[in-house]
Amino acid sequence: MKLEILNGHLVDPANDIDQIADVFIADGKVVAISKPPAAWQADLTINASGRLVLPGLVELSASLRQPGQEHKATIRTETKAAAASGVTSLACLPTTNPVVDSPAQVELIQQLSQDSGHCNVHVIGALTKGLKGESLSEMAALKAAGCVGVTNVLHPLKSSLVLRRALEYASSQALTVFTYPLDHELANLGCVHEGLTSLRLGLPGIPAAAETAALAFHLALIEELNVRTHFCRISTLRAVNMIARARQDRLPITADTSILHLHLTDQDIRDFDGLCHNLPPYRTKADREGLRIGVCEGTLSAICADHQPHEIEAKLAPFQSTAPGCSTLETLLPKTLQLVHENILSLTEAVRRITQQPAEILGISAGKLSVGGRADACVVDPEQTWILSHDNLLSRGKNTPLLDHRLKGRVTHTILGGNLVFRLETD
Repeated sequence: MKLEILNGHLVDPANDIDQIADVFIADGKVVAISKPPAAWQADLTINASGRLVLPGLVELSASLRQPGQEHKATIRTETKAAAASGVTSLACLPTTNPVVDSPAQVELIQQLSQDSGHCNVHVIGALTKGLKGESLSEMAALKAAGCVGVTNVLHPLKSSLVLRRALEYASSQALTVFTYPLDHELANLGCVHEGLTSLRLGLPGIPAAAETAALAFHLALIEELNVRTHFCRISTLRAVNMIARARQDRLPITADTSILHLHLTDQDIRDFDGLCHNLPPYRTKADREGLRIGVCEGTLSAICADHQPHEIEAKLAPFQSTAPGCSTLETLLPKTLQLVHENILSLTEAVRRITQQPAEILGISAGKLSVGGRADACVVDPEQTWILSHDNLLSRGKNTPLLDHRLKGRVTHTILGGNLVFRLETD
């Protein structure tokens, strides 16, 4: 298919483009920008006048649930939601059943995502067998199967020695370790931020020190072992400052925060609504402002959705017993654009945080629209307002605290490898 996107505002931070420009696509690649190739005749024309044309978004963390948890979601449903969100590449976590700790599981996910055809799926493998934190996974085999990194997600490790050996093994394979800084003893099965809100609600709290203590310990090992590490879902101001200092000391680290942590605080938890149960928890307003400053200054180099779909019943128990996590793929872009409207980020930097920089963290060729490169793109109507509802969420998980919220900015088209994989019905 030959496809052209005309008259759009092209924002491609990786190639330093921020202008009205036409994009011409053929054979799955970008063949020209601004001026069409000789004897050009398009099979499909998208008029993007008044709209943004962006590289396909890159998501750092999505729980696709398949295999083993199909009652929550499937690869097909969640990659379809990704396409509707402008996401063309995403990294999936190993928290399936069975856990992704062998090449066979990696190959299964790759095959299922290829069969779906909505999104490029990159697998992050398990750091330890079964995510039990005891014995190391076969990281060399996982890398050979295509894993872009390894993680133990939020599962604790048996000892600090296991962590050291895991970091050494990952370093020997040039694998990025995706680390969630959380001291489980300090967290003590808490479910909200430890502070005035936890006292008011009578819920067990997770102190900020549960994050910063774990972060300090990991930084000490990283400094000694020089292993490439990405810190996931930073939630506190103190952690942002620690990461800034570590980056100044040239440690091989990067970090992100979730889009909801940039907007919500513990004060948004009302009426014991399980939809607000998240891990790490939403913190104070001061923490939220610290995260925004961290994103603005580049200390937190990426923004992620942290997509965790759940069945309705998982959020209906008493707050502490509900499953943590939110379905967030479809709100990543509009809530990122809200940061632009609020003058937190420029448009270029906002797009960079959800395209170029997540791709660089994963080490994949994505998040840019280079001539001769793969044609993954999305077209966005930045002025369209819409209400998020059960009906228009394509993810099987409807578990988001943003239900019934008015959002501004909506994807109208998504192109994956030169093929139109999503078009808004009303467009």
